[in-house]
Amino acid sequence: MPLTEWRDTKETLHRYAQIVGKIRLAASARCNHWWNVPFHVTGRGITTRPMRQVDGNLIFTIDFDFVDHRLVIATLDGEERSFPLPGHSVASFYDATLAALAALGIHVQIALPRPFDLPDTGRPFVEDTEHATYDPVAANRYWRVLSQVATTLEEFAAGYSGKHSPIHHFWHTFDIAHSRFSGRQIDQPRQTDPVTREAYSREVISFGFWFGDDTFAEPAFYSYTAPEPTGLASEPLSPASAQWLARGDSHLAVLRYDAARGETDPRAAVLAFYESAYRAGAGRAGWDVTALACPGGITDPVLRL
Repeated sequence: MPLTEWRDTKETLHRYAQIVGKIRLAASARCNHWWNVPFHVTGRGITTRPMRQVDGNLIFTIDFDFVDHRLVIATLDGEERSFPLPGHSVASFYDATLAALAALGIHVQIALPRPFDLPDTGRPFVEDTEHATYDPVAANRYWRVLSQVATTLEEFAAGYSGKHSPIHHFWHTFDIAHSRFSGRQIDQPRQTDPVTREAYSREVISFGFWFGDDTFAEPAFYSYTAPEPTGLASEPLSPASAQWLARGDSHLAVLRYDAARGETDPRAAVLAFYESAYRAGAGRAGWDVTALACPGGITDPVLRL
């Protein structure tokens, strides 16, 4: 999925996702590490999951359908509004989304109706007529890749019995991720921004996949340990094509998507990559890997026999 072939669609879709994601942020109960905010993958696209504010709104969901290429807003009582995804700028998508919500009697106040941590973060969504590309073929391929990665991450996640995140798709960096926590609290500088403070309030090893951006212009699987233990980047990674990349004062384990696809068994290669990155981080940070193991998704030692 070369970034160059769908960059314009990705940039538009990313901002669509931020609009809907900010609605989810406003209309859901806050959860640790922002787990209330991301999307989850469905059989036709991605979903916010059911949500509502405490002000009397109906329970509702917002789904991106990447098969019929529509945004679908549905309420618990069976009412629904939808509109096509192609043909919209970010500005018109924003207007159409709010109009569809209003038609269902749903009123959500987005605190900051502009992009988060993107180059045009100072431009309100309602003024963005620049991003207006939606290629249905590329959008469908994005969802299909996302679905394959999600099921692979679910298989990997099953092997850990400690606190860990769902498999979720963040609209911030447009990646899909799974995180494992040791339970160790991390003290951060007081000037650290609130998003980062909550995301990294506990020692964590994260695993995921992103589609590429200006800082790394190709799709790749990744892992990192935060805070990074000494010597992490000296640990071996699997398969041989995986590598540690410097990222400021820390390191990112990376397996390029094309490299994984070139392996005899791509799924097994990705699982081996995640496992090697986990053992690198957990070993260097002193986690009890044996006690936290969950072979076959089973915690009871008797049932493992």
